[in-house]
Amino acid sequence: MDIVLARTFLEIATSGSFFNAAKRLNVTQSTVSVRVKRLEKELGRTLFLRTKSGTQMTPAGEQFERFARSMMKVWEEARYQVGVPDTFQSSLTIGSQYSLWPKFAMRWLRLLERFMPDVALRAEMGMPDRLLRLMLAASSPDYPRQLDESYIFIDWGPEFAQAHKTHFPEFRASHVTLALGTLSARYVIEHKRAAYFPARFIEEEVEEGTLHLVNDAPVFPFPIYAIWNTDSDTELVDRALRMLRRVASRVDDDQHEMLEGAGLESSMAPRLIDIIEGTGIEDNGEETSTEE
Repeated sequence: MDIVLARTFLEIATSGSFFNAAKRLNVTQSTVSVRVKRLEKELGRTLFLRTKSGTQMTPAGEQFERFARSMMKVWEEARYQVGVPDTFQSSLTIGSQYSLWPKFAMRWLRLLERFMPDVALRAEMGMPDRLLRLMLAASSPDYPRQLDESYIFIDWGPEFAQAHKTHFPEFRASHVTLALGTLSARYVIEHKRAAYFPARFIEEEVEEGTLHLVNDAPVFPFPIYAIWNTDSDTELVDRALRMLRRVASRVDDDQHEMLEGAGLESSMAPRLIDIIEGTGIEDNGEETSTEE
């Protein structure tokens, strides 16, 4: 199948309309429509329903989406591997979810660049957020441990929702629910609210005093996993993972220093390096976040 058709399909799915997809692809809307018709003809199924409110995927479209993303992933990887200059001995692609890049994965990439000068590096972002450590923070330093009417529920994923329900069984729903990730901090600060955030993303706000960590409030830790292709160069992957552990240790030190600076017990939150070592860094032949 033409890779252009898969890319067009994904642009429509992401942007929500043929018009927006055409703008992002720098083609006419009629060209997008023709491509979709070709794709639907090849698959023998209708992929989109166009309504007054926008464009929605059909059940067949939802099924095809993951295959389209896999196809684009393979294509991008092939283009990268073929284009690696002969001056490099090997190549390494690392991927991380959005929430881990600023304070965690970026440090890892810098270490790899420094200590692997003969390896061509490629960094990607993907996968839904799975936060390591969520802590209750409020714009007021006197916010109570129990949630009140100023509390905002931020959707950090199903694991957080379940843990939140377990620790706050009386909580029903907040007037406002956000699914904006770390961008939610601005709303909480400006409107004098409280919410759960990953500790590492609100370090500056805590230091500035615009947000305050709530002592004795439940902390929700989540493990992260390093996944790589079992066909990858074992020595190369081992070198990368050793650097990953170094970064995890440094991030832990920074976060615990922040907790102590805020007057909280650093023992209230498990250390990232302990989580990584405790759960084990797994390999998987199907999904790859670190691969050659």
